This record gives sequence, C-alpha cells and structure tokens, in this order.
Amino acid sequence: MEPRPRSFYILGAFFVVFLLFLYGPIMTIGILSFQGPQGGLTFPMNGVSLHWFRDLHQEQAVGDIWGSFGRSFTLGLMVMVTTVVVSVLAGMAFRKRFAGSGVLFYLTIASLVIPSILVSLGVGLIFNQLGLKVHWSTSGFGSQLTWTLPFGLLIMFAVFNRFDKSYEEAARDQGASAWQTFAHVVLPMIAPSLIGVALFGFTLSYDEFARTLLTAGSYNTLPLEIYGMTTNVTTPVIFALGTLTTLFSLGIIAVFFLTVWVIQKRRSKQASDAGSGLV
Repeated sequence: MEPRPRSFYILGAFFVVFLLFLYGPIMTIGILSFQGPQGGLTFPMNGVSLHWFRDLHQEQAVGDIWGSFGRSFTLGLMVMVTTVVVSVLAGMAFRKRFAGSGVLFYLTIASLVIPSILVSLGVGLIFNQLGLKVHWSTSGFGSQLTWTLPFGLLIMFAVFNRFDKSYEEAARDQGASAWQTFAHVVLPMIAPSLIGVALFGFTLSYDEFARTLLTAGSYNTLPLEIYGMTTNVTTPVIFALGTLTTLFSLGIIAVFFLTVWVIQKRRSKQASDAGSGLV
C-alpha cells in the first residue's frame, strides 16, 4: 500500500478545523445547557444536571417560548405546503416555453440575492400602505415564501428537466387522462424530490430571522423570541432552548430522510415483485 502524500494530511487537518468551526458553537451551547442550578453563561461549568431543561417548562420572567414555538411550527407547515404545491405547479408549467417565462424565472430567483432585511422591510411597508395588519401568519408568511419558493422551484426545474416523458406517453396510450397520468405516474416518480422541497420549505421557514423581523407583528416566532431573550436572559435556560431547538430540527430532517428511505424500499420491492411476475 502506497503511503499517502503530505497533501492528504494537510487537507484532512483543514477539514477537521472546518468541522470544528462549523459545529463547535453548537457543541458549546449543548454542553453549557447541562449545567447545574448555579450555572452561568460561560465556562467553566458549575455542576451537571437537567435543571435548565426542566426550567423551560416553567413560566419565564421574559419570553413566550412555547407560544413562539407554536407560531414557528405552524408557519413552517404553512410555508412547506405552499412551497411544495406552487413548486410542482410551476415545474409543470415551465416544462413548455411560454411568453415571459424567462423574465418570470429570473424575477423569482432574484429574491435570493436581495438582502433579507430589505425584503422584510418592503413586505411590511406594503401591508401598512394597504391598511392590512402586519402579522406572522400573513405578512410573515409572504416574506418567507420569497425565500423558500426559489429553492423549491430550482429543485423542481432540475427534476422535470431530467424527467422521461415516455412514461406519461405510455400512460396516455393506455387511456389515462391528464389528471390520472399526473396522479399515478408523475407524482409517485417525483415523490422523493417533493419531500426534499418540503424539507427545504419547513426548515428554512422555521429558522428564518431576517425576513420575519419586520413582518411578524406583535407576536414573535421562535428565532425572534430567542434573539429577544439574548438581551434579557442571563441563565443557561437559553442554551437549553437552543439545544432542544437544534434537536428538533435534526429530528425533522431525520423524519424526512426516513420517509424517502421507506419510499425507495417500497419502490424496490414493487419492482422486484413485478420482475418476479414477469418471470
């Protein structure tokens, strides 16, 4: 076995440093959240316990933790469903060229390069000028869609660019209607990609701060609530909240990956059964 070149170890060390830079702050917050009742916000730790996780379930002097979590979760579901539906419809529409399709595409993607705080400010001003109430479920919902929809559209455009139309043609040859072709052929084939779009939609919404800052109204979402607590809370309870939030996000990602795995296993089994039947 040939010895590895020196560049391998240099690049390996660089990668380890990058991982520490990326996940070090998360690990630090996780460690500090397990301090004892007399713990502070910095090292060294003062005891080890689950005290601050239990304290999250008590009424806090500042902050509406569980109310803001409920709003973020609800908003994430709203954004996720809307992103999936609109992305699929847009992906189907863009399979054929139409007047203004290029302009519409670039206008949609342009929202990714506009500073998020400006989007938040613009959406808030529009609602004020129209005499509409600035609220997390209306203006906050709209501003977050400017962030999630472009990602969903890009994913669906890539999916449909590689989609083999012969499957649809075969279904129509068998007498299937346009809706039956979509429901029984197209939709099952793009299901894993739809799960990816849903994951993007929910996680981007759940963690979004800047585009919600000026559009949430009187009720904070969880990222806004955590930001507000950083100026008032002086105990590790905020670290415990950060740890639970991170675990919740990782749990959501795991559920989506598990769903994709189940779909792929089911497809493999169906293909195997079909092959056995042919034999």
